[in-house]
Amino acid sequence: MVGMLETILVVDDEPAIRQMLGFALTNEGYKCEEAGNTEEAQAILTQQLPELILLDWMLPGISGVDFARRLKRNPSTREVPIIMLTAKGEEADRIKGLEVGADDYVTKPFSTKELIARIRAVLRRATPRHAEGAVEVDGLRVDTETHRVTATGNPLELSPTEFRLLRFFVTHPERVHTRPQLLDRVWGDNVYIEERTVDVHIRRLRKVLAPHGYDRLIQTVRSIGYRFSTQ
Repeated sequence: MVGMLETILVVDDEPAIRQMLGFALTNEGYKCEEAGNTEEAQAILTQQLPELILLDWMLPGISGVDFARRLKRNPSTREVPIIMLTAKGEEADRIKGLEVGADDYVTKPFSTKELIARIRAVLRRATPRHAEGAVEVDGLRVDTETHRVTATGNPLELSPTEFRLLRFFVTHPERVHTRPQLLDRVWGDNVYIEERTVDVHIRRLRKVLAPHGYDRLIQTVRSIGYRFSTQ
């Protein structure tokens, strides 16, 4: 078991679309959960919150837009980003989807490459749950507001990139992140950065953490990427 990948919940009543999206998402390093209606989706959400929901507008029973409105009103699910999938392309429909709280809107038919790009953009903008303020792991404290890091009370000197990398890790623990995902979430839209840059910064971050024994928290997952874990 390599750990938890970022999970995306696909809610669509068409099995062929769920299968297509599941294949594309898995290839990009995400874990995919599927639901054919809002009842199935709610059952999954009760068990575990995904990082993002791909939600079809037209669903049997409760419509996707009504379900999105319900999710955004619920304190336990309102922070989960939603991308609406729909054949409705009129401006009024797009506005309605965004007004109920959807983070983006993709009109069918769409290319999987475009959708993956939209997913990455939304995830970049999303605030990780419990990421505000300070996060402490076994005495390693990362203050996301003051940008200060301490190890059992001792201040650590990190570069801005190393801080963003560590902040991302501590707010997304126990999950395996590929190098492209780390580039996307930590470096953002700078397409000129190569994947090996991630390895360089991981080595530098580990070097800073090593004197206090915290380098062990950043684990290499062979052939996949990295995971931040206390186990």
